[in-house]
Amino acid sequence: MAKNIKKVKTSDLELKDRLVAINRVTKVTKGGRTFSFSAIVVVGNEDGIVGWGLGKASEVTAAIAKGVDAAKKNLVKVPVINGTIPHSQEAKFGGANVLLKPASSGTGVKAGGAMRAVLESVGVHDILAKSKGSSNPHNLVKATFAALLEMRDPYTVAEHRGITLDKVFNG
Repeated sequence: MAKNIKKVKTSDLELKDRLVAINRVTKVTKGGRTFSFSAIVVVGNEDGIVGWGLGKASEVTAAIAKGVDAAKKNLVKVPVINGTIPHSQEAKFGGANVLLKPASSGTGVKAGGAMRAVLESVGVHDILAKSKGSSNPHNLVKATFAALLEMRDPYTVAEHRGITLDKVFNG
């Protein structure tokens, strides 16, 4: 995992939650079938802060509420520059492999299902994203987070290399 993970506290943030996927699961016992629900939820302030959570309960609303609570506990800060990401990034989680590319203004969010929810929650308006491999929403969300956590803005790169910001862009 990335060394530059910036954990964020929940205090006074306007967070919007998005339901990525809901799944009905069945447990078969000798007394019959027991149904429960698992919900994967993404929360974000659409300004660089995002988190995801998984909630499981016997009712849909309770599962979503638990997912939102879990998501608020692991918020991270992601660099968003001019409505897009700083650079291209690939990441893999389980069978899901994602590719994120910055796009020029006016492109929109070109991403599918689970990735779209994460990218919109983080506040990216222009991006090209491709999901290669598994389309399992759980692994897609985790792979997208892995890619976003690897992102470094030019200021961080300049600081790590011990050079000026101008040298990062112009060599």
